Amino acid sequence: MSVFTTSGGTVAGELSSRDPRVTVLRGIPYAAPPFGTNRFRAPQPAEPWEGVRKCAAFGPVAPQSAELPGAPAWSPGDEDILSLNIWTPGRRGDALPVLVWIHGGAYVFGSSAQPDFDGTALAGHGLVVVTLNYRLGFEGFGHVPAMEGEEACPDNRGLLDQIAALRWVRDNIAGFGGDPDRVTVSGQSSGATSVACLMVMEGARGLFRRAVAHSAVNACASLESAARTTTEVAAEADVPATRRGLLSASPKVLVDASDRVAETYRRDPGSGQRHYDPAIYGPVAGGTGLPRDPLTACGTGVARDIDLMVCHAADEYWLLDAVGSCARLTTERELVVFASDHRLPPSLLDDYRARMRDASVNEIYLAVYGDMLFGEYSSRLADAHAGAGGRTYLSRFVRRRGGGGQPVRAWHCADIPFAFGALGDENVHFLIGGPPGEADHVLAGRMTRAWASFAATGEPGWSPVTSRGGETVRIWDTEAGGDRHPWDAFRAPWRAAGLPLLTP
Repeated sequence: MSVFTTSGGTVAGELSSRDPRVTVLRGIPYAAPPFGTNRFRAPQPAEPWEGVRKCAAFGPVAPQSAELPGAPAWSPGDEDILSLNIWTPGRRGDALPVLVWIHGGAYVFGSSAQPDFDGTALAGHGLVVVTLNYRLGFEGFGHVPAMEGEEACPDNRGLLDQIAALRWVRDNIAGFGGDPDRVTVSGQSSGATSVACLMVMEGARGLFRRAVAHSAVNACASLESAARTTTEVAAEADVPATRRGLLSASPKVLVDASDRVAETYRRDPGSGQRHYDPAIYGPVAGGTGLPRDPLTACGTGVARDIDLMVCHAADEYWLLDAVGSCARLTTERELVVFASDHRLPPSLLDDYRARMRDASVNEIYLAVYGDMLFGEYSSRLADAHAGAGGRTYLSRFVRRRGGGGQPVRAWHCADIPFAFGALGDENVHFLIGGPPGEADHVLAGRMTRAWASFAATGEPGWSPVTSRGGETVRIWDTEAGGDRHPWDAFRAPWRAAGLPLLTP
């Protein structure tokens, strides 16, 4: 048992079963439970403890309805959800680079306990790895109206939780062998957009030096859309859309009400953008600490001092289709309506049809939607950061796997087990198409080394994007290839069409 001292008290970890050089600590509180008098407030300091706190188990997950393979589910009554986990190969005085991971999950599900977020392999490359939980759904991103005589509640509470965790890292990570001046914050999907938000938020200024964003999602709420969501969720919960009314609804009631609102959009083809993938929460641009969406803000240069590494997958949206969480389109008419609902010109569909000659209507839809939500948005984030003077690296995950049944594409989330070097757990085999082969382990080694190198030096091993838009795109695949890929051809149609910024 290894013992460490933090600002809250003494904690004890255990050696990793995967690598005896690495000590693992799970479930360290970085803030107080955000319930009771703390509900809908900014995160509050955690209560200190006496004696040695054994940190062998992940902390409770945030309120949600999802039950993910290999990860704990939320139970009503679980309150100490603002916790983090550490994998460290070091001790005080080592000053190792630090990688902080923010999980994805459409801002409504997920946790740091997912098996593909095991930090052992990255710690084996000399990093101190930190993963964390934060408030999700209405608790983390719902807008609470300010009424006369009532206390105002901040928007973007989930982002404020992430900032609180980064402050904990700044104040405590040296005791675990980490260097508080060499912190890289990283995330995937909604976690990646959270990273992009943190890059431009004044409250996170100086808490990290580098950022990794995999498959950043094109989804920031406006003040108006956030207020509309609150009205809808409150109606489903049968409470007034006020602070007092929303506080009267339990976290479970708001989780269930949010699910019903999303399902209403899912079932209604005439409901516009939310019908196709009814994610109803996101960071509120114009809300607490986030004056504008991160893509626009990065283009102003406010984050130019932060090194940025961006990645996206070639077939992002095929995962959402495979698990049945998005609409399916089968007719050309439906495809035209989809484009109209998202303010996309017909010429963009023509460009995709020309480049995907044998594709079905649904495959065209998945390709366009995946690029609009993830691929092109991520690439534009890299362009904006580089154009404003920030050092920026771009990569693309294209690894696919054939075999019996439906081939596994280079879809959303498939890159993360490779980047973490966490391919062995059977719970990730759906994402990667079964048990990994030798070439998969080689690819995972390349990706973990790139992450470790970037966190340590700011250079992952290939040339950065230039301020004039020149790209060197590192391709992640099990087969040898150059630093270009056929996906590059799809960027020109988007430049002509323009990319709409979506609001959940």
